[in-house]
Amino acid sequence: MYWLVSKYLITAALVVFISEVAKRSDKLGAFIAALPTVTMLALLWMYIEKQPTEKLANHAFYTFWYVVPSLPMFLVFPWCLPRFGFSLSLLFSVAITVLSFALTAAIAQLFGITLF
Repeated sequence: MYWLVSKYLITAALVVFISEVAKRSDKLGAFIAALPTVTMLALLWMYIEKQPTEKLANHAFYTFWYVVPSLPMFLVFPWCLPRFGFSLSLLFSVAITVLSFALTAAIAQLFGITLF
């Protein structure tokens, strides 16, 4: 139980740290957020918990395929925000991301990669 609580606290601390840095510096906060820190933490937790190498490799592989379709959201949101406000911009960003996921999954399927 202590291990699980420790994982939650360390992971939450990372998110809080990034948001605090972003308050002070947009660029530095975005840079730190763009680093694959959550993925690295997930891989670290899985490694410490003695997950098989194949599981670690699959996690990294699929993370790549799930990051790619999320990238348009980072262009859509800042464009929409001054025009439509926060809520609608977030909604549009989620819609674009879902559509991008579907398109990526269809393209990946052509290469024998099943994402869903």
